[in-house]
Amino acid sequence: MNAIPRILLACALLSTAGCAAATPAAPAPVVSTSAAAFGGTDRSWLEINIAMDEELLPLLDLVDDDSDLFDVVSQIREFTEAELSEMRRLGEEAGLPRENQHKGMPMPGMVMPSQVSAAAKLRGKEFDAVLREHLRAHLEQSQKLAASERSAGSEPRTVALAVRISETRQSALNLL
Repeated sequence: MNAIPRILLACALLSTAGCAAATPAAPAPVVSTSAAAFGGTDRSWLEINIAMDEELLPLLDLVDDDSDLFDVVSQIREFTEAELSEMRRLGEEAGLPRENQHKGMPMPGMVMPSQVSAAAKLRGKEFDAVLREHLRAHLEQSQKLAASERSAGSEPRTVALAVRISETRQSALNLL
């Protein structure tokens, strides 16, 4: 076989194997998910978790850098804000109302405004103890809710988020 057919054969093999770097890949098409893709469990899970995370943030705002829990709270804030952003986006697609339907509603793991006010009056070890208690309750309830979404949810991205939330909550609980 002479050199030109070998080069042509090599080019053909490379291009069919997806190795042709000269042409950029076309962007993946944008697929719109309709609200109908979200089942009742998906919607409820998003609504409750958005509310729980929104109500947690004021408590996290009270933590200063001299707290024994500052590092773990920083991690919790980071994943909570990221997940909250994703949940809001999914909630919008699901057709959920933008306002918090569960604001101030007492439920397991929900940090109530009265609890934030009470915690704001504490300092040092007392504050850290109350903070740890509220964080543990929030994280454990988040895990329970995520387990429900994983087993009964139908919208794939929402179920995948529930899996990630279970993992982040377990990691944070291990640090507490």
